[in-house]
Amino acid sequence: MGPLPETASAHSPQMPIAYMRRTGDWYLALGYDNPYQWAHFRDVPFLPLRQPLSQSRITLITTAAPYQADKGDQGPGAPYNAHAKFFSVYSGDTATDHDLRIAHVAIDRKHTSMEDSGTWFPLPGLRAVAAAGRMQLAARFHGAPTNRSQRHTLSIDAVEILARCREDGADAALLVPNCPVCHQSLSLIARHLESNGISTVVMGCARDIVEHCGVPRFLFSDFPLGNSAGRPHDPASQALTLELAFRLLETGSKPRTTHQSPLQWTKSSAWKLDYCNAEQLSARQLKSLRAETDRARETARAIREAV
Repeated sequence: MGPLPETASAHSPQMPIAYMRRTGDWYLALGYDNPYQWAHFRDVPFLPLRQPLSQSRITLITTAAPYQADKGDQGPGAPYNAHAKFFSVYSGDTATDHDLRIAHVAIDRKHTSMEDSGTWFPLPGLRAVAAAGRMQLAARFHGAPTNRSQRHTLSIDAVEILARCREDGADAALLVPNCPVCHQSLSLIARHLESNGISTVVMGCARDIVEHCGVPRFLFSDFPLGNSAGRPHDPASQALTLELAFRLLETGSKPRTTHQSPLQWTKSSAWKLDYCNAEQLSARQLKSLRAETDRARETARAIREAV
């Protein structure tokens, strides 16, 4: 393979979705008057990989949730399901398969269907890479809650994930977010890991959120949210995405290094107009969505308080 591809020009017609502005406008249109303040840091930690990748133990950090049969629809095409949320770090054995879903987060439900977990949870692909000798796979992967509270993410979730990574002897971590807040949560965790001796690569689709927060290394795929690890039903794209992440881990030489995958979602970029775009909805639709959002928030609050 040749050199890693460069990022798109700031003036490219293929500009990424501005998720911070888009979601801010969305919540204002729904009638919420307290725009979310996204995490931002001037200084970014950076730790070069300390040994060849083939000798490095890599862990996977995900915001996907274990399937819970009693929590409603979580399958392909499922609507947003707050009942399936989780608010505590969990871990799983990397030697076995797991049924993880993303119905609990705000992915792009119009342009992707949640049919292929390889696009958000690339554990099988990582096992294949490890079997080929490219790297070593840590004994466990870790699930990170999608917390709007940055304080909670930094003081509780990031600390717990670091402790578990250290228990497993992880040298580096691939972090695969899904929704906008997922991207912030895993960016905060990546910063904490990197500050404490574990090199990281965030693999994501929300470029503005990750770069605004500030991370050591970021592999950007210009895909709809929910596809940070490649295109669905496309093993070649998923394998390439992992390889690009590993090469960034090997070659990144400074903090805030972003590389963009050369893969395209479709030839047309029209799909970028749809996510959280209040201009496409009527006042009646916005009123209905406000009610749905209020109910989802109450559900999430009840789950969080029960933990």
